[in-house]
Amino acid sequence: MHEVILSVGIDIGTSTTQLIFSRLTIENRATSYTVPRIDIVEKEVVYRSKIYFTPLKSATEIDAEAVKKIVREEYRAAGMTPGELRTGAVIITGETARKRNANEVLAALSDLAGDFVVATAGPDLESVLSARGAGADALSKREHTVIANLDVGGGTSNIALYEKGALRGTSCLDIGGRLIKVEQDRLSYIYPKIRDLARSHGISISVGEAADEKKLYAVCRLMAAQLAQALHLIQPDGDHAGLYTNAGRPLPETPRIRGVTYSGGVADCVYQPPGGDVFRYGDVGVLLGRAIREDPDLGRVERYEALETIRATVVGAGTHTTEVSGSTIRYERNKLPIKNVPILKVSEEEEASLETLKASILDQMPLYMPEGKAEQIAIAFTGEKRTGFAEIQALAAAVTESAKEVIRSRHPLIVVVENDIGKALGNALNVMLQHEKDVICIDGIKTLSGDYIDIGEPIAGGQVLPVVIKTLIFNS
Repeated sequence: MHEVILSVGIDIGTSTTQLIFSRLTIENRATSYTVPRIDIVEKEVVYRSKIYFTPLKSATEIDAEAVKKIVREEYRAAGMTPGELRTGAVIITGETARKRNANEVLAALSDLAGDFVVATAGPDLESVLSARGAGADALSKREHTVIANLDVGGGTSNIALYEKGALRGTSCLDIGGRLIKVEQDRLSYIYPKIRDLARSHGISISVGEAADEKKLYAVCRLMAAQLAQALHLIQPDGDHAGLYTNAGRPLPETPRIRGVTYSGGVADCVYQPPGGDVFRYGDVGVLLGRAIREDPDLGRVERYEALETIRATVVGAGTHTTEVSGSTIRYERNKLPIKNVPILKVSEEEEASLETLKASILDQMPLYMPEGKAEQIAIAFTGEKRTGFAEIQALAAAVTESAKEVIRSRHPLIVVVENDIGKALGNALNVMLQHEKDVICIDGIKTLSGDYIDIGEPIAGGQVLPVVIKTLIFNS
């Protein structure tokens, strides 16, 4: 079986909105008389849209009609129709995700563009998506080192830390190129946190004053220094804690960062310093890029080239892998199908002990609680080396202890493992939860942090479930 399908990624960010279309070739690699195994064997970007400024009605509202117009026009320019697209993602990121009508815009775009992954990417999830789009995860694995990707956009800087391919932490600061805006050579907007940061270092800036390149570069150097502090390259100052988005947490101090990649709109100004008018984009993005490039502390770790810069997130929004679960599984038929469920992935290193497995689930859970309540998630790990009865019982106990937020929610408890223990683990979870919680436990599926999963209705006489892993990354 050989099939070609089309995919789209749509990213509505703080500063820019863009689309990307790709062609995915899938094949059944299983032999005759065996359970089908369908993989993507080739991926090709076939169209990249123009990069638009994200249209807003006001400081608190996205211009939904203008966004839909962009999408329609780019579909026409690409020669695509919604009916031709089989998969894809619509993602609202950065400051735009905080707009009061963000969810309504997502719903409208999903109906317009197709039945895809739809998510308002909070700062932690956006950090993961942009880092993987930039290739930081694969780079850290290939180089056997610790890499941080800094996705420096218009409103925020999302940071993801990878050690040998495994995610070790995420963070987000209110540092970005459009936090100071310039119109007709005068300051038209200053984000309060940045105004306060400048003031604490003796720099006074106010709306309406002339845009002084030297003064604004000094402010951008302060912002770059905050990024160095976030990477633990220097000690944090008194301003640092207040610059985390939504009072978020810093990166862990270990492992020590050995290299960095940069993505986001400001990244191009880091890697390729532009000449000419520094305020050409109506903000301080060019100056911030220069400040990051010239910061002595950020310069103490190796700077690697990113696979993608301004398109890192959107390029990550277009591929999927279709699989079939193992046959030793447990599921609730009346809860299927389930679509667009984000994966909370426990790395193999964190799975080494039950204590670190529990800690990983507890540490990541806030990523999937944007409003303080657990969303539907799937907890994923390999399940290797835990095949005996006692080991599976202990594993089930660890999951129930660490996934209490999900268990208390209205959503079923979904567990995805690679090893052939789905049915035994699912039954153990069901017993521990006294048959009062819907449990879906499938095996034979490999996932990554940042993936989404669709679980279809049972096939092959109920022995297996069709599974779609929507991997928000193009360079895997």
